[in-house]
Amino acid sequence: MFFWLIVLVVIGGLAWIRLAPSDPAVWHVDPQVTADQDLASGVRRRIDGGAETFQELHRIILEEPRTEVLAGTPTEGRVTYVSRSLWMGFPDYTTVQQAEDHLELYARQRFGQSDLGVNRKRVEGWLADLRAGG
Repeated sequence: MFFWLIVLVVIGGLAWIRLAPSDPAVWHVDPQVTADQDLASGVRRRIDGGAETFQELHRIILEEPRTEVLAGTPTEGRVTYVSRSLWMGFPDYTTVQQAEDHLELYARQRFGQSDLGVNRKRVEGWLADLRAGG
């Protein structure tokens, strides 16, 4: 009996991770990037670029598997994306915002203490594609 209770709790937890709603009021916020930072739970980056750069980065991000827009558009000046891990469906949130002559990116995890560098790797890949011309 105890075994099945544990199995039920684990399945419930995995279902919550996969199906938990993503509230734009919580995640679609000003990234407040003042400098590049590598964090335990994510990464902040600031790059040169305007509206054209934002449009190209938006295209690159949407080509990432299991990534979709949570809120916003490049023409509004801010977009928040949700990227989910392949097996467990863990959500990570990346907000990109236009600020004068640069873009601010803030990628962070929702669950856990550390993202093990996943967000840094993802963002650096997008920026490398952007530098390479898409």
